[in-house]
Amino acid sequence: MASDTSLETLPPTEEVPAFPIASERVGALLARMTLEEKAAQLVGYWLDQGGEVVAPLQNEMAAAGRHDTLADVTRNGIGHYTRLYGTRPVEPAERAAWLWAEQRRLKRDTRLGIPALVHEECLTGLAAWKAATFPTPLAWGASFDRELVAEMGALIGDSMRRLGVHQGLAPVLDVIRDPRWGRVDECIGEDPYLVGTIGTAYVQGLQSAGVHATLKHFLGYSGSRAGRNHAPVSAGPREVADVFLPPFEMAIRDGGVRSVMNSYAEIDGVPVASDPELLTGVLRERLGFDGVVVADYFAIAFLEVMHAVAADRGEAAELALRAGIDVELPSGDAYAAPLIDRIRAGLLDEAYLDRAVIRVLAQKEQLGLLEADAFEDEPPSAVDLDTPRHRDVARRLAAESLVLLSNDGALPLAGTARRIALIGPNADRTEALQGCYSFANHVLAHHPDHELGIEIPTVREALAAALPAAEIVHVRGAEVEGDDRTGFAEAERAAAAADVAVVVVGDQAGLFGRGTVGEGNDVESLDLPGVQRDLVERIVATGTPVVMVVLSGRPYAIDWALDGGAARPAAVLQAFFPGEEGGAAIADVLTGATTPSGRLPLSLPRSSGAQPYSYLHPILGGPSDVTSADPSPLRPFGFGLSYTTFSYDAFEVSAEAPTSGAFAASVVVANTGARRGAEIVQLYGRDVVASVTRPVAQLLGYARVELDPGERRTVRFEVPSARFAFSDRGLTRVVEPGEVQVWAAAHAEASAAAPEIAGVTGGAISNERAHRRRALPGSATPALPVVLTGDVHAVTAADARVVAVSIA
Repeated sequence: MASDTSLETLPPTEEVPAFPIASERVGALLARMTLEEKAAQLVGYWLDQGGEVVAPLQNEMAAAGRHDTLADVTRNGIGHYTRLYGTRPVEPAERAAWLWAEQRRLKRDTRLGIPALVHEECLTGLAAWKAATFPTPLAWGASFDRELVAEMGALIGDSMRRLGVHQGLAPVLDVIRDPRWGRVDECIGEDPYLVGTIGTAYVQGLQSAGVHATLKHFLGYSGSRAGRNHAPVSAGPREVADVFLPPFEMAIRDGGVRSVMNSYAEIDGVPVASDPELLTGVLRERLGFDGVVVADYFAIAFLEVMHAVAADRGEAAELALRAGIDVELPSGDAYAAPLIDRIRAGLLDEAYLDRAVIRVLAQKEQLGLLEADAFEDEPPSAVDLDTPRHRDVARRLAAESLVLLSNDGALPLAGTARRIALIGPNADRTEALQGCYSFANHVLAHHPDHELGIEIPTVREALAAALPAAEIVHVRGAEVEGDDRTGFAEAERAAAAADVAVVVVGDQAGLFGRGTVGEGNDVESLDLPGVQRDLVERIVATGTPVVMVVLSGRPYAIDWALDGGAARPAAVLQAFFPGEEGGAAIADVLTGATTPSGRLPLSLPRSSGAQPYSYLHPILGGPSDVTSADPSPLRPFGFGLSYTTFSYDAFEVSAEAPTSGAFAASVVVANTGARRGAEIVQLYGRDVVASVTRPVAQLLGYARVELDPGERRTVRFEVPSARFAFSDRGLTRVVEPGEVQVWAAAHAEASAAAPEIAGVTGGAISNERAHRRRALPGSATPALPVVLTGDVHAVTAADARVVAVSIA
């Protein structure tokens, strides 16, 4: 129901920034509420919280009074119910029946009769037992397929809505800066435009089902020092504005997202959870966000215990509420008695409380929770959360996300391969296909004897189904972690007797020290965990052709497998946790039933010591003659091979465009091979001369183009000049006049080389060990100039942010 904004609440006694206008219904409710009832709407309650650790310091932060009855806890009402389906395995229909009854009780037995808003995790699908598990967000980025991600989001939202869940805690819009960070598998990529467009598509899909999405984590979380979770962030205001902020701006202004979650980070010493400049000034006053800000779990308490900027929970509550956090999750702690006591003592104006309550009640009104008939229908008696349509989308997205990194002719597997040695710790494990926020790795890890609830074929099972005539000999060989090599000999014997060996290595996702990647699982080394490299090299040494499949949540430094000379795998396939149909998708690519089309959504690192690295670097951020250290990645952003080949031709751009306008670019793409395939056409640009240093290459737009053998199609881009915007020396986001270069390419390095300093200095500076440009597969057009004309243009909300694409 649309809100009536005709009635404004009484003005606060002090100037409270971004004070909202209440609808008539919300204003009437607010006027009736006691202080305790107001505070109750700003907190959650974690009904099933127990021994399962699914949040940082969860056990340490558990609130007192866990033995109170639910009636006692909710006697003044309640804002949220936390993770009713995603904390432990519960039968979905049974929990839905309980939830409907509980919501009716809240309407009947609390004075104001306001139902609870139910939130749940939904990063790789609804975090519930028996619900579909989709590929991890890093795989979304690798697909470069906005439409398919939106379709997935709509399916997830529909499942949530049917179970009475109102808000999903996804997507993660943190731009990857360092692959050592454990939460890389939750992220979409290293390019802000890719993150913004894919993330916005997810938001639009989820919210199309009537469920509110939540953007995570505002702001700068992924910039933590050395890739350590919760570590301080030293980003300057330009990096914050030009790298971390744009994806959130797109999801707010173009996606209409209704909720945002704060970052745990502190930026230059100021914790985001206590920063009104970010949570109110930037988020609301600059970006125009008018939804609800929820705290990441325990983030308000962390202001006291982790950041030490508050002496107690009351001070933490005041800092967070003033900054702009409306709801404390997962349960009431600082926003309960400590906040009430602080207001009663006259230390905090109640208007700050009212500001948050209005926003929360407005959200409940938008979701229909204030309607008289809310939850008066019957709950679902049976619900299928993993339908054939779910599985179809999961399989298509998994297939589109697989990135072929090298291939010396070993793939697709030859029809004459009758005996296949399938080796490695991830070859026959369902958990290896899923990210850290999947229900299996997030929750069922604490219930090892509980059934999975859905079918997730492993790589072994899928490959056996795809090749029924082949003999597949499976040997584990080693574990993901540890130094046990006792399985090597058996693996070597199996490989030596086979026509080809497929070795599946990589990660185990988990949280806080359980696993090799995921929240709290940060690393100092980007080598494959355990003895997996040794295992692969021993199998390669048998002389049998080896296909290495990396099932992981982060990219690893696998130079030995890609550029290691003759003694290396014949092919390498990268799979970023591809979900429940990932085994089948991998089997399809291995056998040639599917042509690989995924592209790297972040650079493949050369080493840990080269981090943090981004392809979005200025000249001196890359290799040069002034340093012998080489930050160049093994394979660049956007890289990926295919079983067919593509060519680019007839590239054209507008000669000029106003700084406040747009320009056109077009290219003809042809499939010059013998197989049908998809090319990810990437449009790059470079600002030749600017008032601050700019990247040597910047993704402007992209298009996924399906082509039959011999087929040619024209891809047209309408590029807003604002794609070249940046924060100038005064930190105003502007488009400057002057020449920019634009080209189409298969990846970020398929472009003109950066200038060499030796030529500038007459040879006075020339480093013999400096990186020299290598030749990588991938088409590219010449870079053509576009002159941006007119005055310096200050970017506003009216400027387009998305490149329009048409394919003819």
